[in-house]
Amino acid sequence: MQRRKLLLSGAAALTAVGGYNLYSSMNGTAPIPGSTLIEPSAAQAQSADGAEIDVSRVLEMEAGNPDAAVTIMEFSSFTCPHCARFNATVYTQLKDAYIETGLVRYIKREVYFDAYGLWAALVARCGGQARYFGVAEMIYAEQREWTQGDDASAVADNLRRIGRRAGMSDDELNACLTDRDTAMAMMQVYQDNMEEYGITGTPSFVINGETYSNMNFDEFATILDPLIAEE
Repeated sequence: MQRRKLLLSGAAALTAVGGYNLYSSMNGTAPIPGSTLIEPSAAQAQSADGAEIDVSRVLEMEAGNPDAAVTIMEFSSFTCPHCARFNATVYTQLKDAYIETGLVRYIKREVYFDAYGLWAALVARCGGQARYFGVAEMIYAEQREWTQGDDASAVADNLRRIGRRAGMSDDELNACLTDRDTAMAMMQVYQDNMEEYGITGTPSFVINGETYSNMNFDEFATILDPLIAEE
């Protein structure tokens, strides 16, 4: 367990955004039919025409008690193996002990280190807040499978299949995967979070304003129990 106060440099954040554009141009074809998605310049606070990016499009995905005295923010990437492992183990324990019992407010915020992680987040968010956590669990559980493909188009198709199994239509999924305004807003929120909370790796957590690196359940309990006892 390690508390971190380091700020992510602007260059590192731009590199992550650039990865999205890189994957979009691989193999000479767009990974999502008919789409022209975000470019590195879209990570700036303004779009190409000078209009402010509407970050209100990015809904907060949260579970547990919204009025709890303890708030946990998870920062994770859908392409991060450590995040998938956390989701399958420690998160399940946290859900049983603290989230579903109403002891904490739990917020999931995505980190986009690559194009595939952004596409996965677009699919997870496509079903709205009601479906988000269930779809996210599917994406993490099948991470090894959906990230495999001969090209980026195959990965996008793999993500669509997960979305369809979660009850979304092809039209819904295609609309989400080609929603440039939402993608730009998500990238802006991601960058803001990196800078505000000093997130340099995934998974990371902010508990009542303090930033921590990856932890096991016992380490979480050591932090959470005294905070809950103060209520």
